[in-house]
Amino acid sequence: MEAKTRAKDLLVEIYGPDKGQAAWDRIAPLIESAPRQASRGEGFFSEKDVVLITYGDSIRRAGQAPLQALHGFAAEYLQGVISAIHFLPFFPWSSDDGFSVKDFMQIDPQLGDWEDVAGIGRDFDLMFDYVVNHVSAQSQWFQNYLAGRAGFADLAIEMDPATDLSMVTRPRALPLLSPFQKSSGEEVNVWTTFSDDQIDINYRSIDVLILMLEALLLYVANGARFIRMDAIAYLWKEIGTTCIHLPQTHAMVKLFRAIFDIVAPDTIIITETNVPHAENISYFGNGRDEAQMVYNFTLPPLLFHAFVTGDTTELSRWARGLTLASPDTTFFNFTASHDGIGVRPLEGILPSEAVDKTLAETVLANGGQISYKNNPDGTQSPYELNITYVDALGVPGRKDDPQHPARFLAAQSIQYALPGVPATYIHSLLGSRNWYAGLEQTGRARTINREKLDVETVVAELNDPGSFRARIFSPYTRMIRTRTRQPAFHPNAGFEILDLGTQVFGIKRLSSDQTLWAVTNITDQPARIDLTATGADGKLQDLISDAMLDPSALELEPYQFIWLSS
Repeated sequence: MEAKTRAKDLLVEIYGPDKGQAAWDRIAPLIESAPRQASRGEGFFSEKDVVLITYGDSIRRAGQAPLQALHGFAAEYLQGVISAIHFLPFFPWSSDDGFSVKDFMQIDPQLGDWEDVAGIGRDFDLMFDYVVNHVSAQSQWFQNYLAGRAGFADLAIEMDPATDLSMVTRPRALPLLSPFQKSSGEEVNVWTTFSDDQIDINYRSIDVLILMLEALLLYVANGARFIRMDAIAYLWKEIGTTCIHLPQTHAMVKLFRAIFDIVAPDTIIITETNVPHAENISYFGNGRDEAQMVYNFTLPPLLFHAFVTGDTTELSRWARGLTLASPDTTFFNFTASHDGIGVRPLEGILPSEAVDKTLAETVLANGGQISYKNNPDGTQSPYELNITYVDALGVPGRKDDPQHPARFLAAQSIQYALPGVPATYIHSLLGSRNWYAGLEQTGRARTINREKLDVETVVAELNDPGSFRARIFSPYTRMIRTRTRQPAFHPNAGFEILDLGTQVFGIKRLSSDQTLWAVTNITDQPARIDLTATGADGKLQDLISDAMLDPSALELEPYQFIWLSS
């Protein structure tokens, strides 16, 4: 079906015949006036795709705009390593480290400007955050709503506090409704899923939809190859439901996809839904009509669990089910992000005591914190482990553990071997530790993983082979460079999870040009494995060490990983 017809039909599905037609009459001119980008005809994904996740000011240099400092560092140290940079919200903001956006159309002047973004886009692909669910209470949009100005009167979702909202899924232990006073003096309570400074946007209003589409088209016009749809699962609200993953939400993602198919067919939608795996992959739609990529949220906590327990059983069982809806879809594989390690995706995979005890206690012992959510029965449960992924993989009580870098890199090797596009948070790539000074400054648990780094200090540490940063960064970047040269690591290449015992995680990747065996010892003890039953025969080259190895008698040192290529 032609993309324009799909877009119009989706509007009718969401809003009904009359309102849907009215919405199309206003949206069609936006689409027509948007700059067109021709498809490169290369498919959406490649084994060369590697994404760096970062804030606009994660790297700083005195006297220079942070975006320029980051560009300089990436151009010198990350060319040929990463292919794309994911900028967490770099717009003017009021709270939540950028996720309470005051102006969707501008770059935060403290970071730089659109010219700085364009400069980075000449060297790397770009991913922008589309904070689709909410807007800052300090934004001009919300002030216009409070003032009752035309086009903004329905921006927020007003709700009587007496309404039964007990079925609503709650991601935070905070009130769902927040009180405000309009300019008229009227007191209202509006929907605030995440905080009282983050006003949920009312997509029942066509005026509001137009505002958000204008922002979305601006991002594409400014070079975004990837659009990350933040908290997309909560977009539509319907009283008497959970207000998560509703049909209208999926229809809205399909609408965004149809619009991209018209104006920029190579643009990739990534849905950010920190929920159990089956719910997460529902955003693939039929494989060609919704998101091309979904965050693989189960991977970070399940991989962490494997290393804590020294047992690959549950990780391997889950990985066998990583099926894709079509060749046009794949997973966005990550282990760390600006947030902590979400544990909701473990529901149905691990018992709750594995989270409450095994994982939470390890995080606390390694200097991290636990964030909780409210449950419908009035109880609270962990929803996020707040710690750098580097320190999560430390051994409690061993501050200077010589195996720490190897253990962390072993975890990353599994992430990079799985089907999908790998993404690495800047603090993982640079071996950053828990940021206690920042945590003390803000009092917010997530700050522990959001340090602002001085570029000169970082470079000095990277140039010192004995520093912890260098012991992470140097082998990590070598591993990534190696990966991007292997056709078998194409995001959609075939795979088979190997049964090599509980001590070793193994995956076989297959393309028309290459067969590759990636095996990782996740324990502090040596491991011996035989790969001949998996089709490995004769001497094979380990791409990591360049050694020629006999697959029938492989000796793995503690936390060693090898990538054997036929």
